Amino acid sequence: MNNIDKQYQTLLQTILDFGVEKKDRTGTGTKSIFGYTIRHNMKDGFPLLTTKKMAWKTMVTELLWFLRGDTSIKYLVDNNCHIWDGDAYKNYVKFFDSLRYSNPTPLSQEEFVEKIKTDDEFAEEWGELGPIYGAQWRSWQDAEKPRVYIDQIANLIRDLKTNPDSRRLMVNAWNVGELDQMVLPPCHYGFQVYTRELTWDERHELAETKYQIDDVDDVLDKEGIPTRAISLMWNQRSVDTFLGLPFNIASYGLLLEIIAKEVNMVPAELIGNLGDTHLYLNHIEQAKEQIGRELTLEERRELVSQDEFNKVYTGGSPDTLSHSEIDQFGVPRRTREPFKLPKLSINYFRSDSNSIINDTTKWSYKDFQIEDYSSHPTIKAPLSN
Repeated sequence: MNNIDKQYQTLLQTILDFGVEKKDRTGTGTKSIFGYTIRHNMKDGFPLLTTKKMAWKTMVTELLWFLRGDTSIKYLVDNNCHIWDGDAYKNYVKFFDSLRYSNPTPLSQEEFVEKIKTDDEFAEEWGELGPIYGAQWRSWQDAEKPRVYIDQIANLIRDLKTNPDSRRLMVNAWNVGELDQMVLPPCHYGFQVYTRELTWDERHELAETKYQIDDVDDVLDKEGIPTRAISLMWNQRSVDTFLGLPFNIASYGLLLEIIAKEVNMVPAELIGNLGDTHLYLNHIEQAKEQIGRELTLEERRELVSQDEFNKVYTGGSPDTLSHSEIDQFGVPRRTREPFKLPKLSINYFRSDSNSIINDTTKWSYKDFQIEDYSSHPTIKAPLSN
């Protein structure tokens, strides 16, 4: 059952109906509400929205970049991920007057990105975004001990293995002492995980279905069947609802799956707590398109072929069908009716020597495959930096 798409469409409509217009730092303007929560049960499928096609490779590449502790767009550009190009370029233009280069005018954004890709010295100087997510997740600097860095992700994995009922299973990106050094302060600024013990029935069902093990009673522990479920809740101060939020949902869904695999737990709930939740004013029509509209009776009739009709009825044509009669043919009632959610396949084995947390350089988007993904077409919209 796909409730995440419906929740998302409801959120879009809520902003359109009740949002207030506000100015913002980009100069674009927004319609905004404050305070919203979304919840998804991972049993229902991987939370990759289906009401528009999602750029899976781009999303996975960005998350791997965070987990690497990387803060330069060089890795992203090399992997054809361009969602942070604008932030780096804006920083480059801002400080162009102090550049050592002889060009009288700054490079265009396209030239800038190409130079990041081909010129390591240039990339080192201008690809850096400051101590953003990757730095805070993997090497938070201790203000009282300047040379001491804290790997919050490694600490989280350790604590999940040694004290899974702790109420301190958190990772924070909002490092107040370093905000002024970042090209953009974190939008999703922290997350917390929560675990609980699985019941014997839950473990039994897991062994029979997911792991396809016979004679379950004798092998639950021997086969390493998980004993706990794990949930993740992220907090977000600023939410670009049309372009950013679908990525955030899928990214934290993937992070939950990765952490669960690392500690041999079962992904349970994914929860997002959203602060300033907005649509940019140049995303309004795109949001309406993704919400969709009710199909007319004539439009639905056209989606039933004569061959399909003949399998059910003797004589006549689809032109005589009512809405309720059309339902039996699986024809949607709306233009952007959600599809069934896809499944995620992680192509590595959990062990100390083969861990994405311990050695992030080994992994690429190819190790995280989405199966059975059906979606409506892409809806393009401009990114505001």
